[in-house]
Amino acid sequence: MKPEFITAENLTTPHGFFTHKGGASSGLYASLNCGFGSNDSHENVTANRARVKQALGVPKHILKSVYQVHSASVAVIDAQSDCQMHRADAMVTKDKGVVLGILTADCAPILFADEAAGIIGAAHSGWKGAIGGVSEATIDAMVGLGATRENITAVVGPTISQEAYEVGVDFYENFIAQDRENAPFFIEGQKDRMQFGLPSFCLHRLRSAGIKSAQWTGHCTYADPERFFSYRRSCHQSEPDYGRLISVISL
Repeated sequence: MKPEFITAENLTTPHGFFTHKGGASSGLYASLNCGFGSNDSHENVTANRARVKQALGVPKHILKSVYQVHSASVAVIDAQSDCQMHRADAMVTKDKGVVLGILTADCAPILFADEAAGIIGAAHSGWKGAIGGVSEATIDAMVGLGATRENITAVVGPTISQEAYEVGVDFYENFIAQDRENAPFFIEGQKDRMQFGLPSFCLHRLRSAGIKSAQWTGHCTYADPERFFSYRRSCHQSEPDYGRLISVISL
């Protein structure tokens, strides 16, 4: 079985939000686990990443991913960059020999492109990165390379939906303390719990940054175990580990 991936109509540069289908791993990691941070074998993850490049049609490109830490830090990279030395949650490049890869398992993967300028970006946006400004920082870094804000397209990939993202009052108050306009991204849940709309919050931050367009693919990682890994689902099922999805973009 070939790797399965989702694309967005408003991005024409090679890209894909990969599901967990079509890989070499088994068990908890079945089957396209692309995270070296998991307890899956290094050989399996390496093979899975090679399959991703093959499926994208860029087998000779170099797949780059950073050491993600739930920050707003952005790494500007090229084919020679040692990305594992970068503690960051986003990457930008104008190097045509590079594939940018972001790992997620409920957090939002965001792919960016200014196709006219030949500059791309990729970001990992959990709630900490989202409220900390990882989207805006990625856009700023792209502009620093020569992109034009009005020409940047962004797509939010499969992520946990509001219906599945239960949070506590402290979480809600943290967002309201930053900006009372964040209130619409929460709805009341069971008892004293709230439900947070990570996809809609990411879209709000992207659109407020003045880019050309921003959309969400509409896929919930938690609700679809047949296609997606989910950190929260693995916790609810008391599993010892979980696989990592990969979202990639190239020039």
